[in-house]
Amino acid sequence: MTATATTLLVSALVLGLGTYGCRVVGPLLRDRFSLSPRVERLMVTATVVLLAALVATAAFVEGKAFAGWARPAGVLVGAVLAIRKAPFVVVVLAAAATAALLRLAGVP
Repeated sequence: MTATATTLLVSALVLGLGTYGCRVVGPLLRDRFSLSPRVERLMVTATVVLLAALVATAAFVEGKAFAGWARPAGVLVGAVLAIRKAPFVVVVLAAAATAALLRLAGVP
């Protein structure tokens, strides 16, 4: 093995052990301490904000530039269908079809 392959394997092993450790520690420590209701509400809000930021970044940016209007339009169609409780397959297919048809029509 080269140094690069060894580094990759060691990194993957450390990442796997760290992930497993985090998953095991959560249930073990659940009964040892409790969070205040305010902190629990803040954590829920933080989760929603981080997910929204991830969606916005993925929808609007490709590399370091604006991704064009087709992708945000597809995300918007998917969001509307998800809010209206459409089946997941329908949401994904409609979002993809919207973006594809707009790109086919020449919208970047």
